[in-house]
Amino acid sequence: MGTPIDTGKLTDGLYGLGWSAVKRLPEGVAVQLGRQLADAAWRRRGKGVRRLEANLARVVPDASPQRLAALSRAGMRSYMRYWMESFRLPAWSRERIAAGFTPQDVHYLEEGLASDRGVILALPHMGNYDLAGVWVTTKLGVPFTTVAERLKPESLYDRFVAYREGLGMEVLPHTGGAAFGTLARRLRAGGLVCLVADRDLSASGIPVKFFGETAKMPAGPAMLALRTGAMLLPVTLWYDDSPYLRGRVHPEIQVPGNGTRAEKAAQMTQALADAFASGIADHPEDWHMLQRLWLADLEPRTGAPGTEPA
Repeated sequence: MGTPIDTGKLTDGLYGLGWSAVKRLPEGVAVQLGRQLADAAWRRRGKGVRRLEANLARVVPDASPQRLAALSRAGMRSYMRYWMESFRLPAWSRERIAAGFTPQDVHYLEEGLASDRGVILALPHMGNYDLAGVWVTTKLGVPFTTVAERLKPESLYDRFVAYREGLGMEVLPHTGGAAFGTLARRLRAGGLVCLVADRDLSASGIPVKFFGETAKMPAGPAMLALRTGAMLLPVTLWYDDSPYLRGRVHPEIQVPGNGTRAEKAAQMTQALADAFASGIADHPEDWHMLQRLWLADLEPRTGAPGTEPA
């Protein structure tokens, strides 16, 4: 009998190979390789591709099967572009980073930073949020704090933390309960916090209407804004036919005048979901949601209603 394969070490090794090898490729070669890998994955129609297509069916409910197939293929290309760019980001020059992202309405962010209130940027899984983040640290010269979900194996999580810290980000672990307090301190000091916030299956997630059905999104962005007085700004990202990432900073989500803190957080999270939905509807192929999101798609485990099966 052969030695069992350690899938955790294999996954970590593959990511390590990506970071070490892909960044050395000429950009045109990396782009073409990414498309080939995306198309191969799309043709296999594995679980992630099927889930992406099912999610896109809610975003574009009148799409024909042919249109959905085309969207899911474009979605896999966009997703693989994110990875190829991320593998190459540590080797990009400051000039390439500064030119690589062209956001609209960035004045909302600049005005928020100038106010010293602290700013929370909340994003969905769109485009390349790592590139957008390193653009902020490089082009605007503003450090920020973010949160990363702990991955298995631990060595893979450590790679991601080291990668993002190398791009100028402060990275906190999602687990352990200490992240919220640290984020609040950064905001009270007038700092910047960036959070990916379109999917939450925890007990603290807030139900929202999202493309007409109920999903849960994290309470963190709204609760941080309520606790600290920081500005809450949604951001959506997308690609076009150019080599550059596009994006939009949306107007501040205002704190409601009436209601309990929980009610205010729910209203603000719904407003955040609405901003995300507007960007996703305009660029559905750049929303990289390859997991279950809507509550109707989840299969509750015994004794844990509303949680996603392992």
